[in-house]
Amino acid sequence: MRVTHLSNYHLFGGAAVAANRLHRALEKQAWSNHNVESTMLVGVPNRLETHRPEPGVVYLANNFLAEQTAFGRFVAERLYFLPYECDNSVRFQFSPARFGATLDFHPAIQQADVLHLHWINFGFLSIDGLRSLFSLGKPIVWTLHDQWAFTGGCHYARGCNHFLTHCRQCPYLKKPGEHDLSARVFEQKQKLFGNARVHFTPPSHWLASEAQRSALLRGFPFTVIPYAIDQAVFCPVDRAEANTRLDLPDTSKPRLLFGSANVTDTRKGFKYFAEALTLLHQQHPDLAPEILVFGKGRSYLLNELPYPVRHLGLLTTEDDIVAAYNAADVMIVPSLEDNLPNTVIEAMACGTPVVGFRTGGIPEMIDHQQNGYLADIGSAQQLADGVAFLLTHLRPETLRQNARQSAEARFSEDVVARQHIELYYKLLNE
Repeated sequence: MRVTHLSNYHLFGGAAVAANRLHRALEKQAWSNHNVESTMLVGVPNRLETHRPEPGVVYLANNFLAEQTAFGRFVAERLYFLPYECDNSVRFQFSPARFGATLDFHPAIQQADVLHLHWINFGFLSIDGLRSLFSLGKPIVWTLHDQWAFTGGCHYARGCNHFLTHCRQCPYLKKPGEHDLSARVFEQKQKLFGNARVHFTPPSHWLASEAQRSALLRGFPFTVIPYAIDQAVFCPVDRAEANTRLDLPDTSKPRLLFGSANVTDTRKGFKYFAEALTLLHQQHPDLAPEILVFGKGRSYLLNELPYPVRHLGLLTTEDDIVAAYNAADVMIVPSLEDNLPNTVIEAMACGTPVVGFRTGGIPEMIDHQQNGYLADIGSAQQLADGVAFLLTHLRPETLRQNARQSAEARFSEDVVARQHIELYYKLLNE
């Protein structure tokens, strides 16, 4: 059985990382007497990584001309949306899917028994391109990494519930109306999904519930399958070794970690992280943590934090990311909307307890006061309470063990890969 995964990016962004980890997990199963061959068809190479060959990964943009063409599709997609956006903060949070590549005759598509879609926006696949793939008659699995598949174009609905009936009056648009861009994209998707045979695999029960309530997808089959992680790589390591890897001094001070692909993304909630630290400083003057931050960009709020901050920048190797989790005592994930954050999975696999908001799929990952702490969404005070609870816990090693054990039980490569293989065979037999 040949499975081809489609993802615009290889290792850039959480969805791409999750897709690549599933591809790797399936490749390992192939060595365990499972007749499965996994290929990952990627739209564009990741410029933030060295271009090293990886088994089973094929780039659509595999030469200079193809890269320029792919970039042109990305630019065309953004320029098409530009007159509609309400402001530049939403520029990359709405995808009209007007432009995309034609993939029908690519060898990785032609040879596949099953097509598995991941994050396919930003000029990789248009709605017309999706329709062409659906018309091939091959079983389609689609991992939902956000809400885009069942909205009129936004990746996260920000509390808007128009997708339950018919998208319109979109808050992302400069001129929202009954027949605005979101309404038109929604109607294009209605036609796309009209006769489609797609099995959706959201990683969280929260996202599954949202999709099943939506007007576009409520009639489709769903199987919730979480993300996989290599727990031989993401694992507890000696703190001194982690410090050395990141050139951090050995210290008895506790460390708090915040990480995101883009620190300045308002959805990731850095503002609430900063507010929580101010409250912690006021209410627990005896605690004096050091702050570690990794990710693209620097929030202006970094300069206002009441504790010393070390900005680790964008960590591009798994070894560096593992070191960051192991150098910290607590991971803070104050996302306002999120599916199944890789940062939570990675931290727990490294034995680092997590404080996060009760939103999206995060409550499915954190067992309150067992391997982390759950705060009400938007409550900086409860975030501060969670940090204080974890830093003053009488048995911190128990928290770390619980975090690791929960990651082993829920996100192991073997468990997640087998769930996908069973689904692929089921769809082929149908």
